[in-house]
Amino acid sequence: MDFLNPFFRWVMKKRIPQIELFMKYPHAIQNDIFNELVGKARNTEFGKKFGFKELKNNYNAFKERVPISSYEEFFPYIERQLKGEQNIIWPTEIRWFSKSSGTTNAKSKFIPVSPEALEDCHFKAGKDMLSLYVRNYPDTRLFTGKSVSIGGSHQPNPYDLFAKSHFGDVSAVIMQNLPYWAQFYRTPSLEIALMSEFEQKMERMAKETAHQNVTSISGVPTWTIVLLEKVMEYRGKNNILDIWPNLEVFFHGAVAFQPYRELFKTLIPTEKMHYMETYNASEGFFGIQDQATSNEMLLMLDYGVFYEFIPLEDMEKEDPKCLRIDEVELGKTYAVIISTNAGLWRYNLGDTVKFTSLFPYRIKISGRTKQFINAFGEELMVENAETAITQACQLTGAVIQNFTAGPIYLEEGKKGGHEWIVEFVKEPESLEVFTKILDEKLQEINSDYEAKRYKDMALLSPLVHNVPVGTFYQWMKKRGKVGGQHKVPRLANNREYLGDLLQMIKN
Repeated sequence: MDFLNPFFRWVMKKRIPQIELFMKYPHAIQNDIFNELVGKARNTEFGKKFGFKELKNNYNAFKERVPISSYEEFFPYIERQLKGEQNIIWPTEIRWFSKSSGTTNAKSKFIPVSPEALEDCHFKAGKDMLSLYVRNYPDTRLFTGKSVSIGGSHQPNPYDLFAKSHFGDVSAVIMQNLPYWAQFYRTPSLEIALMSEFEQKMERMAKETAHQNVTSISGVPTWTIVLLEKVMEYRGKNNILDIWPNLEVFFHGAVAFQPYRELFKTLIPTEKMHYMETYNASEGFFGIQDQATSNEMLLMLDYGVFYEFIPLEDMEKEDPKCLRIDEVELGKTYAVIISTNAGLWRYNLGDTVKFTSLFPYRIKISGRTKQFINAFGEELMVENAETAITQACQLTGAVIQNFTAGPIYLEEGKKGGHEWIVEFVKEPESLEVFTKILDEKLQEINSDYEAKRYKDMALLSPLVHNVPVGTFYQWMKKRGKVGGQHKVPRLANNREYLGDLLQMIKN
């Protein structure tokens, strides 16, 4: 495969001028996307209901007519598509749905995946990820070997009266539909990659990939760790580079990477390893790290997604302020609202982001609109928690696998606080010191938390539980949420996750 490496590097570089175009003219590109979306959907049932024929170059009318919707509010339209009806929210035939339980709702979400969403969003993003990597590392030998990717699984859609559609994890939907050249470069076989039983899949994946020339990995950090450990166990090695000596990059997404970074350094002990962050979801692909020296992500503006942003402080208002991309500010937290080429209209994605650059537009994911702790007015976001626990690990030499946290409610005669469950791969010498540093870092990062912690007036010091390695895996398995895009919930404003985990540990 060595002879193909220069050819594919050349092919990937050809996309760079187009990326530079939307970086230079972001507002014009987004306006074109808006007009393209409402124009294409004007004769759908949704388009007729809201008068899309009159909306070309008329964002203000679009904003006035079309309500912002959560998944639950938009589901009646999706439900009809699930049952086989067409031309409801998008004109082309929908034959695929990505299924996701998310991290904020126990019910499954079914997101329509149109042919345009596959081709112009997901596939385009996959190629752009490679293009940007090649631009940053022009001497890469990425295409001399295989890419390991962990897919979910898919199945026929039982709700479809016409038996034409399927649903599954978004990674499985993408993997099943990949073009031939992309299938050629990935491993393991589709038969194994799309198996539904996760533990059996990991065993089969380890055996098939352990003797191949793997140069890259793509996936969610949580489940990638499981695979790497299985491969090393199968080959009897303590270092993945003894098995895959040419491994050079991990393309990761779905959860923040920072808390996992030290663990990956122990599994892949080389400074030459690259880590590239992406922002993808069941609803689409939105951002890619474009700089070698920063994990900020370039907001990808030509994927058939029209963006709007709601300032976090407006989220609970009946009529929240909604901004186009040319109206956002640096450093503020926004909820992401999308309209897409799969027929999602003014859909609340459930993520929050901060803009780190406005020319070009770069972002960092700051959390989920429903993942936070605010039981005492502390407004602790996922970004705060991940930053603080990463710094606590660095200062104590600890390495973590996973964590979650929630409130300790006020009781008569007792003050409240935060309770953390942490799974250490390498424990700190003193859990007490670790907890103290975690608390101090949270106070440094979050002034509201600091105010509530002042002299223990409203919040006591955090209570941190150290649980055995494998606890979170077993918990996620018990909940039927291993593999694919499933993510360990980091924060909750109630004790649902804490209670369930603590009960499991006791038993």
